[in-house]
This record gives sequence, C-alpha cells and structure tokens, in this order.
Amino acid sequence: MNLIPILCLAPALVAVAYCDLRYMRIPNMLVLLAIALFIATAPLVGWPEIGLRLSAALIVLAVGFALFAMNLFGGGDGKMLAAVMLFVPSETYTLFALVFSMAMLAGIGAILTIRKMPVLAKSSWVSFQQRGTFPMGISIAMAGLLHPVAIAALS
Repeated sequence: MNLIPILCLAPALVAVAYCDLRYMRIPNMLVLLAIALFIATAPLVGWPEIGLRLSAALIVLAVGFALFAMNLFGGGDGKMLAAVMLFVPSETYTLFALVFSMAMLAGIGAILTIRKMPVLAKSSWVSFQQRGTFPMGISIAMAGLLHPVAIAALS
C-alpha cells in the first residue's frame, strides 16, 4: 500500500523528464499534479506517515530554494524534488538518496554523451544545446521511477 502513491506518480515523472530534456523547464502544472496525486492517495499511507513525508518535503523545498538562490539548482527542480518526497516512504529516505545519487550520475553521463553526438547535439532540444547546465528533471524522474524497484529488490 505504501508504494501505490509513487506508482500513480509514474506518468507525471515521465512528463517531468521529457519537459526538462526538451525545454529545460519543469512546468508548475506537473508539480501541482504531483501534489494533487499525493492528496488523493494520502489515505493509503496514514496520518503519522503523512506528517513525516510533509516534513521531508518542506526540508527539501527549503534546501532547493537555497540552492536556487545560489544559482546551483533550478526552481522547478527544487519544487519537483520536494513534491516527489511526498511519495517516498519515510523508512526508505536513505535508499531514495542513494537511488537519486545514482540517477544523477547516470543522467550527467547520458547528457554529456548525447552532447558529443553530432546528430543529437544539433537537435532542437534545449538540454542538448546548453552547455554548463543539467536537466535535473531526468534524475528526479529516474529516482522516482526506480525507487519502488530498489525497495522491491531489497525486500
């Protein structure tokens, strides 16, 4: 039951990855959709767990805004990562951090590789053109999609 909410979020996570790769933007509508999905699925996780997840999301949001203020993180990235934290079971925060770190490494590797490919580097996708930037949405989406798989693999 604890993973049903994050599984419901999967299509929105795919949209986050696409939008960030294509436009280097995560639309606020996707963040709002994630929050609405959390509200709709919150009864499946129970009140104590809801409080823990809200606390984690607020901490991630505060850190995300601080990183945004220092120009180290995109505003949409911070908001979406905080929204994803609403779906991460509290007992798996450490695992999520590991999965997110691995997703960031994979995402950076993929983007750097794509930018070296002449055919793809000439595409109209903004993330393939901009140097010195990284579409964090792909790592956020990968982490959200792979987290239930990691939980199942360790169970």
